[in-house]
Amino acid sequence: MFGNIGWGEMMVLLVAALVILGPERLPGAVMWTTKTLRQVRNYASGATQQLKDELGPEFEDLRKPLSDLNQLRGMTPRSMITKHLLDGDDSIFTGNFDASGSASSTGSVSSGGSAAPPQPKPLSSGERPPIDPDAT
Repeated sequence: MFGNIGWGEMMVLLVAALVILGPERLPGAVMWTTKTLRQVRNYASGATQQLKDELGPEFEDLRKPLSDLNQLRGMTPRSMITKHLLDGDDSIFTGNFDASGSASSTGSVSSGGSAAPPQPKPLSSGERPPIDPDAT
């Protein structure tokens, strides 16, 4: 319900409520809000149960297209490629491969896989970095 509200926004709302209501009325407002939210949740679950009772097995037939639509809503191009073309293996996007070609759980490359380019050794103190005439 409040999945889009972060901790920063919650703190701003709390400070605003404290300023608007004052410290003496804030606990009562919090109790009223929680009681109201609990009552709304009970009404919603009661309505769902009433629909299940009245529709019987047809209720699941009604829910199936909605769940399919919900799955499509979460599909991004990356998730579709991963699911349908790569059988759920997203190592092509993360770059973590092991010897068998699948994603590595540790993130390191084994001796049989393709190795990353070698990293240059760090310069010692007073040493000048090499100059690439093509890059300058």
